[in-house]
Amino acid sequence: MNVLPAPPSASHADSPTTLTTDLSARTLAGLVASGRASAEEVMRIHLDRIAEVNPQVNAIVGLDPEAALAAARDFDTAGRRKDGLLLSGLPVAVKDLIPAAGFRHTQGSPAYADRVATTDHSVVRRMKEAGALVIGKTNVPEFGLGSHSFNPVYGVTRNPYDLSRAAGGSSGGAAAALASRMLPVADGSDTGGSLRNPASFCNVVGFRPSIGRVPNLPDQVPFGQSSVKGPMGRDVQDTALLLAVLAYFEPRLPYSVEPDTAAYLAVARAAEDEDLFGEEIAARRGASAGGRSGERPLAAWTMDLSGTVPVDADVRAVVTRALAGLESSGTFDLVEAHPDYTEAVGVGRVLRALQLLTTLGPLVAERPELVKPDARENVAIGAALTAEQIAEAERGHARIFSRTVDFFDTHDVLLTPTCQVAPFDVHERYPRTVDGQEMGDYLEWMSMPYTFTVTGHPALTVPVGFTEAGLPVGLQVVGPYRREDLVLEYGRRIERAVGSGRIAPEIPTDAPVDRFPDIR
Repeated sequence: MNVLPAPPSASHADSPTTLTTDLSARTLAGLVASGRASAEEVMRIHLDRIAEVNPQVNAIVGLDPEAALAAARDFDTAGRRKDGLLLSGLPVAVKDLIPAAGFRHTQGSPAYADRVATTDHSVVRRMKEAGALVIGKTNVPEFGLGSHSFNPVYGVTRNPYDLSRAAGGSSGGAAAALASRMLPVADGSDTGGSLRNPASFCNVVGFRPSIGRVPNLPDQVPFGQSSVKGPMGRDVQDTALLLAVLAYFEPRLPYSVEPDTAAYLAVARAAEDEDLFGEEIAARRGASAGGRSGERPLAAWTMDLSGTVPVDADVRAVVTRALAGLESSGTFDLVEAHPDYTEAVGVGRVLRALQLLTTLGPLVAERPELVKPDARENVAIGAALTAEQIAEAERGHARIFSRTVDFFDTHDVLLTPTCQVAPFDVHERYPRTVDGQEMGDYLEWMSMPYTFTVTGHPALTVPVGFTEAGLPVGLQVVGPYRREDLVLEYGRRIERAVGSGRIAPEIPTDAPVDRFPDIR
């Protein structure tokens, strides 16, 4: 049994004079746990914020404010705050791809529009055990397909930084709710970038951990190696806090491993100017090829995987500035390098098609009219795969993983743009061109994050700036296999040097918006 430790306490510097939704999750949890704030007070300020901006953003769905307040009062009267829980009294909304008991579980599909969950997913159970109070769901694309969160059940989620732009997906509702200060933390999931893309689009942090780090129960494909659950936050430390909650050993899942909860909490609790893992970083440096002589971590970087992945000019400009800032601040020694990933996207497409054939194939066969064309097409691709195509994808998967492991013998992290484009027009299903190149379908523009899905290594996105049009851009941080703690620490250092996550959106609350716009 995993016993969850006490939350990081709110330091004197963090102690607020006014309770607001701008406060970090770790501060809010500490205030509730210490008795300086009640769960009901924390709930009320978030419900007020949701009422103010959610009509424009449409990130949280299935909300019942009265039930949420009742749950907060129950939390206070039961004295649960005295238990010292990591998410003590914090409101959360659950991504609508997983069940939360008592809430609609639609997956954004008309096929399940009226389904109400009777059980909790393992992610929901862990958050509840840590003191979180579930208030609703966060919006998604239908069945989580595509990195633009719109569906025929709840409509479209808009970007808080520009309501005319997409929030990304499939964790678009979660990312937009975080950025809008409607939630302190959020759960997400990631196959081809579904945690990282919306986090980059919405100026928040999203973390795709290694396979097996966060249990996914129930799971239709427990031996799959593409989809993971993971944490999101407005900064790296809140993301580390939620990872400490979500990560545990689950004997019913084949790839589950024991987490290093203490290491995640060390990141969550670190002082502003504290650098963690100094001895390990020094040891890794000494063990690197030739033995590096500098004292800083060695960060590799690539803008476009040697020209194999197109990246728009406005994204390049922001990432270039961020890398220059990291170098001038002395955060890392930087070198342009990356493994050979030319076959990664092709491998990923085969693995994805097989997964969708497994998960959606029966529904497509039974009720095709209730499933959007993208899903039907992907299931058809999976059904048409030959044995040799599958075998070659498995061989390629092994090569990619091995190359990436070897790469991190001599480099601490690999930095890339998280997304190839900035947030695009909310009326577009996906960007039709990237850096002047035509995109063949709704997956091609996500080749960068998808590449690192195939590696299986942990990948974090950290906000690092805005385009000239004021649109957020994230930097992807990939690190050694199953070393989520190191990736989080390196992300925290990047955030400290060049991060932009503290810049909140200004959401016009009087702007008329269409929840069901025409999307081409």
